[in-house]
Amino acid sequence: MTEYLKQQNKWLTVVRLPAYSPELNPVEGVWGNIEGQELANRCSDDLGGMVEGVHDGFARILSQSSLPLSFLKHAGISFD
Repeated sequence: MTEYLKQQNKWLTVVRLPAYSPELNPVEGVWGNIEGQELANRCSDDLGGMVEGVHDGFARILSQSSLPLSFLKHAGISFD
């Protein structure tokens, strides 16, 4: 991974996060959103039901143009 990142340094900036900092990680916001919607109160007999919920959650998030960017904004990431 280190070698790959070195090769991408012209366009990619890597920022190391503290070991436990969910508020700085936009992916935590995505998962929290899906857990609070599609996976809330879901009881499934197998993993397939949970996978379906996650797929539905990602589809919902992607269908709302401002929602994906809100996770980045909440984590303090901007593209200015």
